[in-house]
Amino acid sequence: MVKAIVVTGSVCSGKTTVAKKIAKKYKYNYIDVNKLIKDKKLYDGYDKELDSYIVDEDKLVRFLKKLVDESKKKLVIDSHMGHYLPKKYVEVCIVTKCDLKELKKRLKKRKYKPNKIRQNLDAEIFDTCLVEAKEAGHQVRVIDTTGGVKEVIL
Repeated sequence: MVKAIVVTGSVCSGKTTVAKKIAKKYKYNYIDVNKLIKDKKLYDGYDKELDSYIVDEDKLVRFLKKLVDESKKKLVIDSHMGHYLPKKYVEVCIVTKCDLKELKKRLKKRKYKPNKIRQNLDAEIFDTCLVEAKEAGHQVRVIDTTGGVKEVIL
C-alpha cells in the first residue's frame, strides 16, 4: 500500500505552503482537504459564527482512506484534520508551527472574525494538532514556518 504524507497544523500555520512544496519536489499528488470537504459534501452543516463547515469526521476519514487505498502515487494531504487518518495510512505526519505574533498577523490578513482568530491562536498555544497526531501514533515531524518555508526535505 502506498502511504500518505499528512501536513497538519493550525489554520494559517503554513500547511499549504509546506504540502505544495513537498508535492512539487517529490512529484506526489497534492490533496486539498478543504476542497474535498466542499466538493464531496463531507460536512454536516455550516457554522456562520466561525464561517466554516462542520466536518463529518467519519465521512472525511472514510473518504481519505479510500483515496490512499486507490492511489498509485504517494499523496500529500493538506489539512488541519489530516492527522485523523489512521497511522497505517500515513508515512509521516508533518505538523506546521508558527510564532503567535506571526500567526495572528496571518489570520488577520485573511480577515477572520475575532472569535475565529482566538480559536486558532488557542489551537496553536495548546499544540492541538501536534498532541492529536502523537496520540494517534503518527511518526511526527515539526516544521516552524514563522519565517517562511524555503525547502522541505523528507
